[in-house]
Amino acid sequence: MMSASPISRFPVPEIQDLPDDIRSQILAVQEKAGFVPNVFLALAHRPAEFRAFFAYHDALMLKDSGSLTKADREMIVTATSAKNDCLYCVVAHGALLRIYAKNPLVADQVAVNHRKADITPRQKTMLDFAVKVCLDSASVSEADHATLHAHGFDDEDVWDIAAITAFFGMSNRIANAVGMRPNDEFYLMGRVPRG
Repeated sequence: MMSASPISRFPVPEIQDLPDDIRSQILAVQEKAGFVPNVFLALAHRPAEFRAFFAYHDALMLKDSGSLTKADREMIVTATSAKNDCLYCVVAHGALLRIYAKNPLVADQVAVNHRKADITPRQKTMLDFAVKVCLDSASVSEADHATLHAHGFDDEDVWDIAAITAFFGMSNRIANAVGMRPNDEFYLMGRVPRG
């Protein structure tokens, strides 16, 4: 059953009415994914902020350097977005996590309780730190960095974990405040292995 609910409390522009660069970016995502994630349409309401948001998003989530995999990055987003009660990000990034991890169970486990999830000790340490940054960043100490280093994370990885957590903390708050609804397509993605 497809939802008929609005995707945002704010006006959502028509794709054909958007500035050329934003329209091109959205159409490229649509071609790759087969649909337009609602975050693109909701944020297109404010073009300058759309550009800034996706520039920073891409710098954090699409980078090739460091030891964090795409699955690790999506795991951070899913776990911390759950702590922020962001339905959009848990559903959308949980779908990406399932796909990148090739594991239909991991997103639900990480969103509910990463300490009981079927993930590696290294990933649990990563998520312990991300959740601490999410909920109590003022208490981050040298001991946290030492624990991460002991699990093979270098200083640049630690920065990435913190930056992804912080960026999506902002994203979670925007999504919640505007009532951003996840696309129905996200709910099934990565749940059934492709044959």
